[in-house]
Amino acid sequence: MLHEEKKAAKIVEELTMFFFGIGGDQMTSSIKRGQNVIYIRFTSNYHPAFSHKIQVMEDYLNRPKNDGVEDIYWELAGSGDPGETSQLLLIGMMIDKAVVNRHVGSVTVEMEKRI
Repeated sequence: MLHEEKKAAKIVEELTMFFFGIGGDQMTSSIKRGQNVIYIRFTSNYHPAFSHKIQVMEDYLNRPKNDGVEDIYWELAGSGDPGETSQLLLIGMMIDKAVVNRHVGSVTVEMEKRI
């Protein structure tokens, strides 16, 4: 099962790099492993000039999951430049559910990944 935990850690890493890329400097994350699901929660601030990228992120995270892509390409996460939306699309294909909650100057992303 360690394979799934590595994927969850990679998702957090990619979100960290995305938010660094849009001016984030205060981030928190948590991972909780349930019996059949991993819960990931990520909160960050961001620079207001990049607020449009939050909508792009939300759209990409809510794309339909693609198990074939996940199994083949999850190791590619991290190979692009920080903040690249292609990394977000890959995350969207790896998770089963994403809820993005916007706050003034920050955003919280809650994701579920069935295992």
